[in-house]
Amino acid sequence: MFTKQYRIDGMTCDGCRTSVEKYLSSLPDVTTAKVDLKRGTAAIESDQELSLAALKTALPDKYTIAPVDVFATASLSPEQPVEASKWVQLRPLFLIFAYLFTAAFLLNYEPWDARAFILDFMGLFYIVFSFFKMLDLKGFPASFAMYDPLAAAVPAYGWVYPFIETALGLALLMRFQTEAALWVTLVVLGITTIGVIRSLLSKKTIQCACLGTVLKLPMTQATLIENCLMIFMAIMLLTKMI
Repeated sequence: MFTKQYRIDGMTCDGCRTSVEKYLSSLPDVTTAKVDLKRGTAAIESDQELSLAALKTALPDKYTIAPVDVFATASLSPEQPVEASKWVQLRPLFLIFAYLFTAAFLLNYEPWDARAFILDFMGLFYIVFSFFKMLDLKGFPASFAMYDPLAAAVPAYGWVYPFIETALGLALLMRFQTEAALWVTLVVLGITTIGVIRSLLSKKTIQCACLGTVLKLPMTQATLIENCLMIFMAIMLLTKMI
């Protein structure tokens, strides 16, 4: 009996975990295949040693598999605090927000224009976030549909969503049909926020698709705050609060 650990990339939810286990277990010599979604690993027991090529053939193209060496196994210790890991993974999101805030501030600080600052921040937000989604247009819809209700009901929506964000970003930055763009923001992000809240309440372990599938971000309260901030800004502008 052979037992070996492998690193699996491309999994975003429990559905992916179940699928990977099914694909690996279908191999003739595999006795059991147990996948740990949080750690991104698979423990495979087999009657004889398996070739990496056979394992790769069993999995769809969206997943990648590689042996876990001794050092990688140590870094995946179950004693590692989950919360600390999440904050490390969310670092790119916080950095992007800091850059967006700084850029919008520098564009409008002299003379200070709060309304223009918010419009530029929101416009840059859409452009940057849509860029990351565009990097994997094939993989994004499936990841997005895991929590967005409309994307789950209408798969085509997930395919066009990055282009919707790009259009909204350009409209806000160019001050073109600004009010319409703000109303669309309320609808689009409102729907997504409902899905985020449901996912957080169900405590499902899924990947946040706000930065596409290139950066592996967990679904956390930070995702909810991000959406609520954009919705609040849109409401402030539409109601002339600022």
